[in-house]
Amino acid sequence: MNHVRVVLPPHLRTLARVSGEVRLEVNSDVSQRAILDALEARYPMLCGTIRDHVTHERRAFLRFFACSEDWSHELADAPLPQAIASGDEPFMIVGAIAGG
Repeated sequence: MNHVRVVLPPHLRTLARVSGEVRLEVNSDVSQRAILDALEARYPMLCGTIRDHVTHERRAFLRFFACSEDWSHELADAPLPQAIASGDEPFMIVGAIAGG
């Protein structure tokens, strides 16, 4: 079992009624999908806010970071770095900014 840390953007922290980072237990290999599955299981109000309900694709205005690298376009089941799996570094979900 892995204990991972997740940092949510402010609007999702408010929705989930948490402050600061979230700590989750992930029972499988640590990947984006495993983390998001655990996050949505613990905080069902987040279902559909990070991933589409049907396709489970990442929402357009959210990005995923692991160890200061953008993992937003990596495969959902790709193993994340060991520092994420061990809880040494947080998995970050960041709200993207759009404008013109």
